[in-house]
Amino acid sequence: MKTDFFECHGHIMLDATSYSQAAALHKNGVDKAFVRRNLETLASGGVVFFRDAGDKFGATIYAKEIAHEYGIEYVTPTFAIHMHGRYGGLVGRSFKTLSDYENLIASAKSSGADYIKLMMSGIMTFAHTGELSCPPLSAQEIKQLVHVTHGMGLRVMAHVNGSSTIKAALLAGTDSIEHGYFIDDECIELLVKAKVIWVPTLAPVAAFSASGTDQGKVAAAILENHMASVGKAFSAGAYVASGSDSGAYGVPHAAGLITECELLQRASGIEKPLFDRQLFAANSRVREIFAAQ
Repeated sequence: MKTDFFECHGHIMLDATSYSQAAALHKNGVDKAFVRRNLETLASGGVVFFRDAGDKFGATIYAKEIAHEYGIEYVTPTFAIHMHGRYGGLVGRSFKTLSDYENLIASAKSSGADYIKLMMSGIMTFAHTGELSCPPLSAQEIKQLVHVTHGMGLRVMAHVNGSSTIKAALLAGTDSIEHGYFIDDECIELLVKAKVIWVPTLAPVAAFSASGTDQGKVAAAILENHMASVGKAFSAGAYVASGSDSGAYGVPHAAGLITECELLQRASGIEKPLFDRQLFAANSRVREIFAAQ
């Protein structure tokens, strides 16, 4: 029997090999043939739902227009939003003031955004466990930006790492935690209490940890700790959804999602029938919150 997969965090513009290589395809206009090939790969792999995490070229806007041809329900923030000078320029646009941020939301809405992707922290450097690429937004900034986004009628998909920033995102009413590396037990309790979705994106770090480099060894240690946290979240009844960050380095569309689901089950420590039910509940909640606007 064919399995229907939900990709709850992916990038249709990427090729799983090189960001610069993929970006070059779209810099003078969306490479429509490339987007169609990715959608065909997803459909052939059983993916029926795709929640994009944004791009600055418009590939995701085009994908949303045509995804139904491949039997895929497709939702998108159009582009991600990040504070000027912080991480996020690869996939989005920046703001300096609150007025800038509001204008970006309005622009995303006019482009067909289903929600807003907000970059609240940096990414892991893999130089040292716990080290991120840039300072995060403050708790007050997060609270204000989430409030504004909700006030303009859109949900918040939050790129966020680091326990204190994850906690701030949860207390601010963020609708989903993306990545969530270095999460702690208090944050997991908040996830459960608020029924917030967590998309832990294990696959990219698993791919990087196989590199055999010193950074790969750090990545392997980070992945081990992250999987332990995922196991705690499953045990606590949190909504842990399947999102592979597909298109990222080492994470091919469709195949990366299968890897993600395998890693999630291993982390959960539960038998497949129960795991499948819990994952389906979480993925259905993603669809309910982010697609049913």
